[in-house]
Amino acid sequence: MSVTLTDQDKITLRTAAYGAVSLLAAAGATGSPHKVATEGSIALASATGLVGHVLAEKSTGMDLSGKTVAELADRVLPALAASVNLLRRQAPAEADNFRSTVLVAVEAATRAQKGEPSPTMADMTRKITEALDAA
Repeated sequence: MSVTLTDQDKITLRTAAYGAVSLLAAAGATGSPHKVATEGSIALASATGLVGHVLAEKSTGMDLSGKTVAELADRVLPALAASVNLLRRQAPAEADNFRSTVLVAVEAATRAQKGEPSPTMADMTRKITEALDAA
């Protein structure tokens, strides 16, 4: 079965995945946001299958700008649910792959913090997981 994703579909997937890592980096800003972002991005880059191919492409078209974490969350959290729904319609196994890939990236990003994740980071992790599950 061949799956064809439009350029906009790919942008949505990349916005969701890399945006989730960006949200965690912003939420963990009291620690090392660079390390959080790096560890999460490495996990995303290790994805396989269709999801891996999409996430490995050059990340043009993503809009992860915003002056606040809330503005970023307003873009990313709906994109997470939209990505899972999109993949569920076109390639159900890839929907599970996407969800697992994002959750592995979230775990890698939170492990980058020394000690326990901050309450803010734990809350952001919960919101990301809920957005994935909402689909």
